[in-house]
Amino acid sequence: MRLTFLGAVGTVTGSKYLLEADGARILVDCGLFQGYKQLRLRNWAPLPIDPRTIDAVLLTHAHIDHSGYLPLLVRNGFSGRIICTDATRDLCEILLPDSGYLQEKDAEFANRHGFSKHRPALPLYTQEDAERSLGQFAAVPFRRDVAVEGPVHARFLPAGHILGASIVEVTCAGRTIVFSGDLGRPDSATLPDPTPVRRADYLLVESTYGNRRHDDEDPEAVLAEIVTQTALQKGTVLIPAFAVGRTQTLLYHLARLKMQKRIPDLPIYLDSPMAIDASEIFRSHGEDHKLSEDQCRKIFAMVQYVREVEDSKALDRNRDPKIILSASGMATGGRVLHHLKYYAPDPRNTILFAGFQAGGTRGDAMTSGAERVKIHGQYVPIRAKVANLQMLSAHADAEEIMSWLGQFEAPPLMTFVTHGEAAASDALRHRIEEELGWPATVPEYRSDVELA
Repeated sequence: MRLTFLGAVGTVTGSKYLLEADGARILVDCGLFQGYKQLRLRNWAPLPIDPRTIDAVLLTHAHIDHSGYLPLLVRNGFSGRIICTDATRDLCEILLPDSGYLQEKDAEFANRHGFSKHRPALPLYTQEDAERSLGQFAAVPFRRDVAVEGPVHARFLPAGHILGASIVEVTCAGRTIVFSGDLGRPDSATLPDPTPVRRADYLLVESTYGNRRHDDEDPEAVLAEIVTQTALQKGTVLIPAFAVGRTQTLLYHLARLKMQKRIPDLPIYLDSPMAIDASEIFRSHGEDHKLSEDQCRKIFAMVQYVREVEDSKALDRNRDPKIILSASGMATGGRVLHHLKYYAPDPRNTILFAGFQAGGTRGDAMTSGAERVKIHGQYVPIRAKVANLQMLSAHADAEEIMSWLGQFEAPPLMTFVTHGEAAASDALRHRIEEELGWPATVPEYRSDVELA
């Protein structure tokens, strides 16, 4: 068996791992690189393997840094199954076409306003490409053994990161390889804990927060203070929110605060068609999360959905205090960019992020204290208060990853530390070696290894 690391090494984006075993070629995850320009340029480079020779894709979850390259893979000749859980398939049905649509719109906007260096600017793929790829999805239940290709089998175990997110256990020729995907946090308000894994011959483990611990402050207390203070200043709280997962968690907490009268009775707008659709999918998969149907009904009754572009624009003309949740969560695209141009220059407002901000993104720049960010070819001053609810991260922190690893009954032959910035991955590698006594390594981009 051979394993090749085609993404998510030295960075948290672009997840792609190629497993070759007994003549089968299996790609685990197929995500887009995001953030720094030198990373995003990798999306335009051809893969070092012909997509037509890949037999199947195993998809851990729906986030674009894990799924967003699939439309291009299919357009370039991949014809196999994309195997994932039911909820992941349902979420990809909205996330992937939306990704294609946004790329088309961004290219169109760049051409219309002339700020791209390319003439003309082209989308990486189109909405039509994304919709075509959906025909190759094959949904499977959690924990069921699935025949993938030849002797290769897989099981999808709940990871607790977002709805449908999985730890993928692959078996072939008597060997087991576990791909952690993105591990969620124990004791989440809305999602199950990451499934304990007892044994694996080889392990790939994420390290997004491999060198950090989450703030243990009560998220509702922090959220209540920010919303209350901003309202007193007659400002607006703008929350760049990940459409899948974080939006639903934020709405849960905001609804609880409203019901308990711990925040002013401000209108809450969900300004993202994708996040609206994702919220409806969340409601429809009650078996995959902790909330009851009654809880969901009460939460979403407090939210005003904004689907139409003109209604989104009207929010910026409305000077009343309010709360706006709008994608994307790292401010890399979507409607939130238009809101940032309006709300970020005003010190009465608050820009409230809710989790990890990858290096090179506008979210990373703003949470690091940038005084201005570039949006649509122009610099926008950041005078609003900027905060980040790190404790709402959907990723396990270093202690939680180590706790999950501690449930193994025997050490893997090798643990590959992936999906993290260089410092985070190496810090986790060091802890695995020193505290658990396991062999561990941080792979290089496009490196490969023979698995005995």
